Formats: sequence, C-alpha cells, structure tokens
Amino acid sequence: MLAILVRRGADFAAAEDAVQDALVEAIRVWPGDPPRDPKGWLITVAWRRFLDAARADAARRRREDIVDQEPPAGPAPPIDDTLQLYFLCAHPSLTPASAVALTLRAVGGLTTRQIADAYLVPEATMAQRISRAKRTVSAVRFDQPGDVATVLRVLYLVFNEGYTGDVDLATEAIRLTRRLATAIDHPEVAGLLALMLLHHARRTARTAPDGSLIPLAEQDRTRWDTTMITEGVAILQMALSRDRLGDFQAQAAIAALHADAQTAAETDWVQIVEWYDELTRLTDNPVVRLNRAVAVGEADGPHAGLAALAELDPTLPRHTAAAAYLHEKAGDQIKAAQLYAVAARQAGNLAERDHLTRQAARLNARDHPPH
Repeated sequence: MLAILVRRGADFAAAEDAVQDALVEAIRVWPGDPPRDPKGWLITVAWRRFLDAARADAARRRREDIVDQEPPAGPAPPIDDTLQLYFLCAHPSLTPASAVALTLRAVGGLTTRQIADAYLVPEATMAQRISRAKRTVSAVRFDQPGDVATVLRVLYLVFNEGYTGDVDLATEAIRLTRRLATAIDHPEVAGLLALMLLHHARRTARTAPDGSLIPLAEQDRTRWDTTMITEGVAILQMALSRDRLGDFQAQAAIAALHADAQTAAETDWVQIVEWYDELTRLTDNPVVRLNRAVAVGEADGPHAGLAALAELDPTLPRHTAAAAYLHEKAGDQIKAAQLYAVAARQAGNLAERDHLTRQAARLNARDHPPH
C-alpha cells in the first residue's frame, strides 16, 4: 500500500498517514462487511484519504493534477511495487546510509532498533537519521531512479536481518533480488543473488532443533539445498566471466568454495584466503580482514591466524570470538575458554551468546573433568 501511494505521488509522511487511516477503517468496517478484494479495498481507501488531505493544500493539489494528466510512458514490463519502492528510497537527494535506513524502515518493515543494530549505532541516532531522511524526501517527487549500489546494500542488509531469524525477510530479499537481476544486467546484481542463494542453501542446517547455532564445520551437509547451491554457482560463474569483479561476487566465491567441500576438512582454505585478499582490495573493510584472519588460521595454522588477528582493532565485532577459536586450535584451551566467555558477554543476539557460552563450558569441563 505504501509503495503504491508513493509511486502515485504521495510523500512518505502523507502516505503513512493515509495507510494508517485505511487500516483503522478496515478494523471498523470489515467485521460486518468484509470486502471481496481486501488489498484493492485498502488501496482505494488509503488513496482517497490521501486525496482528501491533498485537496486542502494548493501545492499538493497541483502535484495531483500533474500526475493525473501525465500520459502513459508506453509499454513496459510490470515492475514489482516493493522493488520499485526500493529504488525510490535510494534517491539522489539522500546519502547512501540514509537511503538504506529509510528503505529498511519503510519497505523492509524493520524497527528502528533492528536497523540500529545492523549499523552498530544507538537507536536514538538511527531514529534521528530516519527522521532526517523523511524530511529530506517529503517535498521530493520520486521520478528519478535510485543508485543500484545503494539498492544492493539495502537488499543485502534485509537478507542478513532475515537470516538471523529476528525478522524472516531472507526469502523476500531473494525474490526481490531475482526481480532486480531480471531487470538490470549487472554482474554485481548477479553476484548478490548468488551470494544469497549460497547462504540460504545452508539455512536449515545452521540451527539444531532446540534453536542453538551449529557452526559451519559441524553442519550436516546432506541438509544443504544442492539445487539452490547449483543455481548460485551457475549465476556466480556467469557474473565472474564478465571480468568486472565486485565485492558481492567475491563474497559469493567464498561461499561457493564452502559449498563445494563435501566435508569441512576438504575446504579449500588457501583459495578462500586468496578471495579474501581480493575482497580486502575491493573494500578494505575491517570485518573482511577479521574473517580473513580466521581463514589464514585454517590455511596456514592457528598461530598465523592469531598474528593476522593481532593487526586488527580488538573492539571489532566477533574479534574476541575469533581469538577464542584460534587459541583453541593452537591448543591453549584455558585462554580459549576465557575468551569464549568474554565473547559471549559481547554477543549481539541470544543464539550467538548461548553458543559461545556452551563453547566456554565445553572447554572448562575438559580442563576440569568431574571426579
């Protein structure tokens, strides 16, 4: 509903008000007179509410008349309303960070707190950012396409938020990225789609029946979706063949190497480190360097991994957990148990905290067996 109203010319604030009015009216009317087409009913009522408000304002009335008088642009393929709204939110007047935040809030349905957690900033800071973004676009007509790179970042954040299980948006993010890949011939769009498919293929194996996390090395690989993996690898290969490497393609290549290994022991860690080197050159992201350090620990031994980790900021998210894992591989179980316990206190969600707590307990039990 919000997507349709905005596409017709309503600004965000007015569209949100109109949608809320329509929902309230539905609660009042539907119990006694349910509509045959609920979505159509809601859109009609919301649009009427918007027009009623717009007629009281001369500028809005002129914008409404312009929209009504515009001739159709000619035959064009149908565009998914939600995907269209992603592009509209990625407006040139917004910074990429504001565009991502606004889209996650307006389209993805995430709460301000969830968006703040994704950005690792306080909730109040994110609330101010979203409010400023709404004010920026309130007087802007969305008639310019947004930035594709921003839209990709939005889709990736939505996918990751859904993948954690807090908000199940992963499937929707894949659907929208498929539509985007159909509409835009760009290797990074294909790279993002491949990355999503390769990660999503492992989803059912990531958690135990009690909801606890299962590390990649311990997952039952027979539960991985091989059809989805095959599709993801094929899409990635086509993207890489165009020789326009981007960070989503590099991330997908790493995921493909994990998917290709029949067992954790068969993982090609040397090649994974090489892809992390490519990714570092593309992004110079500290989180990428952290993941690379762990991969170095697998390829060249835990001491090499710890040396690479020592070059990074220890306040990075999951830095302590990575150090615990590498110390355990190096045989220092006491130090590893201590670090797992610290990492558990730093964890951003309950499932991760429980997993790290169990790791610490496991090593402590091994070091102090019952008599």
